Amino acid sequence: MKNVLMDTYKRLPVTFTKGEGVYLYDDQGNTYLDAISGIAVCGLGHAHPGVTRAICEQAGTLVHTSNLYGVHNQQLLGERLTDLSGMERVFFANSGAEANEAAIKLARLHGHKQGIDAPVIIVMENSFHGRTMATLSATGNRKVQAGFEPLVQGFARVPYGDLEALETAASNLKNIVAVLVEPVQGEGGVNIPPADYLPGIHKLCDQYNWLMMLDEIQTGMGRTGKPFAFQHHELLPDVMTLAKALGNGMPIGACLASGKATNLFSPGNHGSTFGGNPLACAAGLAVIEEITRNKLWEQAACAAEALSRGLAQKLGGVEGVREIRALGLMLGIQLDRPCADLVGMALDKGLLINVTADSVVRLLPPLIISSEQIQQLVEDLSMLIIAFLESAS
Repeated sequence: MKNVLMDTYKRLPVTFTKGEGVYLYDDQGNTYLDAISGIAVCGLGHAHPGVTRAICEQAGTLVHTSNLYGVHNQQLLGERLTDLSGMERVFFANSGAEANEAAIKLARLHGHKQGIDAPVIIVMENSFHGRTMATLSATGNRKVQAGFEPLVQGFARVPYGDLEALETAASNLKNIVAVLVEPVQGEGGVNIPPADYLPGIHKLCDQYNWLMMLDEIQTGMGRTGKPFAFQHHELLPDVMTLAKALGNGMPIGACLASGKATNLFSPGNHGSTFGGNPLACAAGLAVIEEITRNKLWEQAACAAEALSRGLAQKLGGVEGVREIRALGLMLGIQLDRPCADLVGMALDKGLLINVTADSVVRLLPPLIISSEQIQQLVEDLSMLIIAFLESAS
């Protein structure tokens, strides 16, 4: 086959042709349990009938008109998201990176309205916010940034989970306008901060008139056991970004605003040709309907407890397994060595997993995963990890 695609991905040697629920099927007829959900995208599993029906019906009616006109589905989806989150306004984009770009622009507008000519956004070490120029500049991963200098200015970085570092930054920098943070760092290794971290950031943002901006692109839409991860705490951010599971595979992103950020944008400040088109929003509406009707975040919390407990029983005390970290169905198994080879080993056994931060096995299974499928995942993955550690010793 002619090589016509740019060399931007190190793809695994498999091509999928069909999906159903938690399973994918390749072009050779093999079956795989998908424990990564397209990197936290297919929270409802593959080929969900409600989402499929909504996409087909909308595609046969109207796909695109542009934001020069009213978009009925966009209005409906915005209402559902604000009702579910408590936020006030929504801007729709096509991806998580675009949603974060909108958040960065909101922060700069917030600063300029206060007379700050060179506003600074505090971001975190080991973070990931996207691959556009602004979002890769905000990302705390040198590999993502390498070769794309000069980076976008206006970001200051502090350690993740460290409130004292934020307080020090507040004392040393006088032009801070916002804090951009993930409630759980996904790409950074499924890093879960202390319980007082997000409330502490919220308090500092109120104290200094900063925007509290939460990147919930991976944690949102029920993954952590709540509709949104910030709802584990008694707080409301000024900005929240969503994407991934919002469309269950249909490209859509959203930047939600409340409080100080609610009315920052005005006509001409921002826009998107495709953002919030009828087709993408139809998918988003179907996802919201399924998640809320069945309170799938509660199902995810129960599934997460069973998955964490099962892995702890199988891997607890195994030499080479340092820690199992989890918040809802967002789980990382920290090993004491690089373990990228586990991805290929798992693929050979019909299991799709991911390794991030070099030595963390990351699991992001669909919210609909059953107890039997959890048991299968625990058994298969535990055997693979133990075999890998024994062979590497």
